[in-house]
Amino acid sequence: VQLQASGGGLVQAGGSLRLSCAASGRTFSIYAMAWFRQAPGKEREFVAAISRSSSSTYYADSVKGRFTISRDYAKNTMYLQMNSLKPEDTAVYYCAGGSSIMAVSTGPDYWGHGTQVTVSS
Repeated sequence: VQLQASGGGLVQAGGSLRLSCAASGRTFSIYAMAWFRQAPGKEREFVAAISRSSSSTYYADSVKGRFTISRDYAKNTMYLQMNSLKPEDTAVYYCAGGSSIMAVSTGPDYWGHGTQVTVSS
């Protein structure tokens, strides 16, 4: 499966952005999906994941209550709605796919190219 993230940009603290991850290739619904991010000088970290059926979601503590992950099977697209953004959310955001919500959260099989999110104070 090929993944392409988009929707990043520059936003003020407290603002919102919605990231998209378009999937192509193999059937979108067979994969659990996730978002990761990497800030300058830091390691890539897990942000959120969603199961193949969308019945389960999982968030990093740092984004819980502010970010919402979802997926649209008709559009083969996953989303990350980011609200109440903080300067520390500044990073390159990557989408990823894997066999299960646990697997994709710890070691995805597929990675997309990143999209830059910058939150100004």
